[in-house]
Amino acid sequence: MSTMPFAIPRPVHPTGVWSWITTIDHKRIGILYGVTAFILFLTGGMEALLIRAQLVQAEQDLISPEIFNQLFTMHGTTMIFLAVMPLSAAFFNFVVPLQIGARDVAFPRLNAFSFWTFLAGALLLKISWITGGAPNAGWFSYAPLTGITANPGHGIDLWVVSLQVLGVASLAAAFNFIVTIVNMRAPGMSLMRMPMFTWMTLLTAILLVLAFPVITVALIELMFDRTFGMNFFNVAAGAQPILWQHLFWVFGHPEVYILILPAMGIVSDVLPAFSKKPLFGYGTMVVAGVVIAFMGWMVWSHHMFTVGLGPVANSVFTFTTMMIAVPTGIKVFNWLGTIWGGSLNFKTPMLFALGFVGMFIMGGISGVMHAVAASDAQQQDTYFVVAHIHYVLFGGALMGIFAGIYFWFPKMTGKMYNEGLGKVQFWSMLIAQNITFFPMHFTGLDGMPRRIYTYQENMGWEFWSLISTIGSLMLAASMLLFVYNFVNSWRNGEKASGDPWDARTLEWSIASPPPEYNFAVIPEVTDRDEWWEEKQRRRIGVPVPVSGGSGYEPEEHSIHLPQPSYWPIVVSIGLLIAGYGVVYNGVIYNFVLAAAGVLIGMIGVYAWALEPVNDPDPDDEHSSH
Repeated sequence: MSTMPFAIPRPVHPTGVWSWITTIDHKRIGILYGVTAFILFLTGGMEALLIRAQLVQAEQDLISPEIFNQLFTMHGTTMIFLAVMPLSAAFFNFVVPLQIGARDVAFPRLNAFSFWTFLAGALLLKISWITGGAPNAGWFSYAPLTGITANPGHGIDLWVVSLQVLGVASLAAAFNFIVTIVNMRAPGMSLMRMPMFTWMTLLTAILLVLAFPVITVALIELMFDRTFGMNFFNVAAGAQPILWQHLFWVFGHPEVYILILPAMGIVSDVLPAFSKKPLFGYGTMVVAGVVIAFMGWMVWSHHMFTVGLGPVANSVFTFTTMMIAVPTGIKVFNWLGTIWGGSLNFKTPMLFALGFVGMFIMGGISGVMHAVAASDAQQQDTYFVVAHIHYVLFGGALMGIFAGIYFWFPKMTGKMYNEGLGKVQFWSMLIAQNITFFPMHFTGLDGMPRRIYTYQENMGWEFWSLISTIGSLMLAASMLLFVYNFVNSWRNGEKASGDPWDARTLEWSIASPPPEYNFAVIPEVTDRDEWWEEKQRRRIGVPVPVSGGSGYEPEEHSIHLPQPSYWPIVVSIGLLIAGYGVVYNGVIYNFVLAAAGVLIGMIGVYAWALEPVNDPDPDDEHSSH
């Protein structure tokens, strides 16, 4: 390492709020993603509580039918696109570069742009509550309910534009992480030495790149129908609304795996750390993940068993839906093999990981029941489907995400959370989600339709609806407990060491929280669990090379990092303004607004491209990039 500082001075970094607005540090962007997504998750939970309050007893008249339709549409859209996906993206951003021994992602400014564009899309959707009506056709917005005749308001327009903006954010992030994982792994880290969370991130990014163009086509067609009077889904003009269903579910079922694969990756890293064993069947776990991602494209029509595709199509998709349970089962048995005979440490992350396995199995069992077309025909559009999706996405994806939050909380914040409160929150959340969602199996099998606004007393649904509502209130209490534990621990928690869990992967080899440059020296990887193996070598006195976790501090100016930039947020603001403007297409003022947004975005893009870069001194051959 050079003993002389660079001749080029490093610019002064912004401070305070401005430092967060201009940051391109993957760790800070991960925290921005996580905090923003969790706040949006809480708004989706409030929408769910209003739904449950309306259904707590028969013939309830707490809210109007139209508001009820808006609530379940916004709840589903929020939880899928604004909560679970960006919560996963928070871990992609914070954890993946650390796990692969990189200093940052491949395109740091594009990374910042993806967050601010996600926030722009979220604002476009949520602003519909105060601009004359939220979308009201379900999170899947089936035609012809979304046509201009049946739905003349602007709620659907805001839904369409917000999802297109969110798609831009997702694609930007996905391309970034594919390039990062393929090109920026530390020396010696082959694909089959990558941590499982990094593997699942790569597969999720590939699914995003392939899936979002499909929904983009569908959204553009719907926008053209509504704005320009075209007839992609107009029955009166001879169009087929079933086209929307095909386009939506060709995207929608890979989307299910976009939601669940990151949680599977988190659990696959948490279980070995708290079992003090390597992940059982690493190779088969990788193959199972690849097969799940591939077969996710072959099962979409199990959402459409009742639309009249015919016995041949129904039989084919019954078979493929049953087959995709095989790689999922492989993962479950490998998780069980990991903890079998291990030295188990039941800290909060481990509890959530085990809870994920149990709840995901329950959701998977009802999913296999849906695979049978004859059975699905009776369960379709009933609360049985609602129970299934919540066991998979709440009991599955969110339990895995909470395992990740508790697992990497010390690394992100440099503080330890309150373990007692963490365990109380786990048990309260586990019990509450079963009280909330399990009774929906009963009401669904008894014929209670999903999205029903109210029901008569003689239907026999009151008792289980009351139990579900009580459970939802318990869930809300568990979330408040989590928020208290999270905020209080971040402010007042005990200082965390670099490796509080005696974990296995590279992110635990550096300080908590990590320095801006991540690794003082880029590590050389010789083993799948590199940090674990290095610790074992140190314990038996084998000499090991200096690594990022040795406490070594680089000399001043010896590591070049890209500088903060405000142009990514400028481009995102342009998208936000333009998106809002195109919704109200009949107003001259909004045409001007849309044009102004496009202009701001273009200025931002060109300024971003031409922004000066603080390059390292080319004469200093020892500088570290």
